[in-house]
Amino acid sequence: MKRKNFITTILVGASSGALLSSCANESSNAKQGSNADSTSAASTSTTTATQQDELGSGLIVHNVYFWLKDGITPEEEKDFMNFFEELKKVPGPKALRFGKPAPTTPRDVVDNSFSYYLLVTFNTMDDINTYEHHPIHLEAVDKFSKYWTKVQVKDAILM
Repeated sequence: MKRKNFITTILVGASSGALLSSCANESSNAKQGSNADSTSAASTSTTTATQQDELGSGLIVHNVYFWLKDGITPEEEKDFMNFFEELKKVPGPKALRFGKPAPTTPRDVVDNSFSYYLLVTFNTMDDINTYEHHPIHLEAVDKFSKYWTKVQVKDAILM
């Protein structure tokens, strides 16, 4: 069991890093606009600097995995997606992104059994505490929990 927890922790870190890196790349690309004259080296340099800023030491990463109920209808799944929109209204997060399992190569260490993934980053423990206890967050959980059978949360502070 300890090995499974270790592997899960490694996977959470890797997937969080990949998703955060993707967010940083999108942020960098949006800032650069459509300037086609930028050189590849300058673009890479800007992206690297942005990634370092976005993934700074002390950043709190809140990873949430959702397993939706079997037999959920497309309409119910669409309604469940409103859960993420509600969470965007809660003060505190630096970034909030969600997605579905990636179609990665099946291996013993890969767990793609979840239905949705939520990644929320925070600058401080006060920010995550505000988020966790905020009425909008609690009301959204009450409203949309009818759609899931399991939720797993894994939080980390980047070093």
